[in-house]
Amino acid sequence: MSNYIGAIDQGTTSTRFIVFDRYGRVSALAQKEHEQIFPKPGWVEHDPNEIWRRTKEVIEEAMQQKGLRPEDFAAIGITNQRETTVVWNRKTGHAIYNAIVWQDTRVECDVASFAAQGGQDRFRDQTGLPLATYFSGLKIRWILDNLRGARELAEAGELAFGNIDSYLVWNLTGGVNGGIHVTDVTNASRTQLMNLETLEWSSDLLKAFNIPASLLPKIVSSSEVYGHAKLASLAGVPVAGMLGDQQAALVGQTCFDRGQAKNTYGTGCFLLMNAGEKPVQSKHGLLTTVAFRFGDQPARYALEGSIAIAGALVQWLRDNLGLLSTSADVETLARTVKDNGGVYIVPAFSGLFAPYWQSSARGVIVGLTRYANKGHLARAALEATAYQTREVLEAMELDMNTKIDVLRTDGGMVVDDLLMQFQADILGRDVIRPLVKETTALGAAYAAALAVGFYKDQTELKEQWRIDRTWKPFMDAQTRETLFAHWKKAVSRSLNWID
Repeated sequence: MSNYIGAIDQGTTSTRFIVFDRYGRVSALAQKEHEQIFPKPGWVEHDPNEIWRRTKEVIEEAMQQKGLRPEDFAAIGITNQRETTVVWNRKTGHAIYNAIVWQDTRVECDVASFAAQGGQDRFRDQTGLPLATYFSGLKIRWILDNLRGARELAEAGELAFGNIDSYLVWNLTGGVNGGIHVTDVTNASRTQLMNLETLEWSSDLLKAFNIPASLLPKIVSSSEVYGHAKLASLAGVPVAGMLGDQQAALVGQTCFDRGQAKNTYGTGCFLLMNAGEKPVQSKHGLLTTVAFRFGDQPARYALEGSIAIAGALVQWLRDNLGLLSTSADVETLARTVKDNGGVYIVPAFSGLFAPYWQSSARGVIVGLTRYANKGHLARAALEATAYQTREVLEAMELDMNTKIDVLRTDGGMVVDDLLMQFQADILGRDVIRPLVKETTALGAAYAAALAVGFYKDQTELKEQWRIDRTWKPFMDAQTRETLFAHWKKAVSRSLNWID
């Protein structure tokens, strides 16, 4: 009998395979990091071959932990870092260039050029997205324009594009031997090439970006059987769920009803609210995106506040400045001081995403005095994530004309009690951590499970959601607003740094 659901969680810094039992509990987990490649300032790349190799390794390792066989799985789902762009040869299976990561800013000049011809929001009505270095479309264009012979091969139908979800499904289901080339609606909505209303590739957008349609995967739902794994360790297991990582976390948090929201604290930080069955166009710097689509049911949409740098700032303190031995040490170091000592860090390493969408911004550290020490830097790094979250939450409340009374949280940083308490304090509202913290992988597992009837419906999933801990705000209103005003002043110093 198949008692388990598996989930591949392919993130910005690592790949994981997590095995869940019928109650959504983690039964086995394996994780491996992959190299972060920085060829030039602002450029960020990954080796797709390494990602696929790590994927196979973590699948085998997790299964060995429990002595699992393919027949133990009802299905597997995939969740992935979104917008990260891979183009590979259909005949050889080899990527023609490294994956261009969502954080990469090399297409900044293209963004400016397109915006000059119609404004930063010229494609927002169709896609829900502003022109930005963030999305896949301009990354595809860059690869086709900068690799010799790439455009000719693409026009001949010999190349395939995908975000990481498509690349993994293609390899899992056979690769050059019949691999299935698909992407789900959530990932397609991050390319800036899909029409939000029709959920199909837009010929107008493809023409504007000069991208051949033959390059693109078929758009499918987030929950259906796409094919069966041909990888030996999972041979015959249905591949049946696919969601971009932030949408997967929304599903994992069972935010199935309009107005429910979650915030994921990972490499970046992403606040999503279920907006219902009609897309809501933001007037306050947020993104309109697809939340999920289960089988033939209508798609659900979301508003999203995307923050480029959250946990990545802690990694920067660790790797670039050497202030930490491990990322987990940041809380201990931050607790050596009682406050931030007047220090603020605005981590605009890739410009600023929501609600500013300023690709010309760059990171700044302000408020330094001789009093400041490494403890203040650690505390300022944690607080930066909380301040950015407040900015996007307030924008979301304006767009949706509703108040978010409770914020559901997940992601690697939610184990940091100091950050979670400060988040509650600076928001002035409760912050909740669920019992199962692996909500991103859980969402992909839930989508796959629904597709094969492992669960009856969404109600059954809601009944499994449990609270682990709640943080209540204790900070007085005057202190809260003074700190936030200083943050806004710090942000103003980071804007328009690049001419």
